[in-house]
Amino acid sequence: MKQANENRVSLDGAGLDARAVEQFEAYLALLMRWNARMNLTAARKPEEIVRRHFVESIFAAQQIPKHVKTLLDFGSGAGFPGIPIAICRPRIGVTLAESQGKKAAFLRETVRILGLKAEVWAGRVEEMADERVFDAVTLRAVDKMGAACKAAANRLATGGWMAVFTTLKLEASLEKLKGIRWEAAVVIPWSQQEILKTGLRKSV
Repeated sequence: MKQANENRVSLDGAGLDARAVEQFEAYLALLMRWNARMNLTAARKPEEIVRRHFVESIFAAQQIPKHVKTLLDFGSGAGFPGIPIAICRPRIGVTLAESQGKKAAFLRETVRILGLKAEVWAGRVEEMADERVFDAVTLRAVDKMGAACKAAANRLATGGWMAVFTTLKLEASLEKLKGIRWEAAVVIPWSQQEILKTGLRKSV
C-alpha cells in the first residue's frame, strides 16, 4: 500500500514495525480523501492528524493490558482510538461502534483496505445483545460523556479494562461512575490538556 509522499507517516519512537507504518499511511490517505467530502475530523492537515489523533491513539494502545482479547471502541467516529489499536495490537478483536451511517461506512472501508481484525457495529452500543461484553472499552471525544461511560461500563466483563480520553477538569466527574475502580490518570504525551483515565470493572 504505497502512498504519495504527503501521506508519509512520521511516528519515530512509537515502536511500530514496517507493516504498521504502511497501514497508518493507508489510513491517513483514506482520512484525507473522505474528510474532503464529509466531516470526519476537524484536523485537516496530515501532520495535525498524526499529532492529534495517531500519536494519542498509539499511546492508548500501548497501555492496554496484555490479557485483553476483545475491545469495544465506543463512539468510534473516524476510528480513534480503535483503528490505531487494531493496527498496533493485531491480536485484539476490535469492535468499532458508530451509530452515524456515513462514519460507519468509512470505518468498514478502512477495515477492509487495511485488512484489520476488526468489525463495525453500525448502531448504538445500547442496542447490542445483553450478553455481548468485552475485555476492554475505550471512549474518546464522545457526546454526553457521563452517560456514555455508564453504558460502556455495562459492556465490560468483570475485571475488564476501561480507558477514557478526558481532561484534568473533567476527571472528577468520572470518579462518580459506579462499578469502576479507577487508577491514577496519565498525562498523554505532547498533549496540553488531555489525560488518559483508566480503571477496572469491579466484581458484582
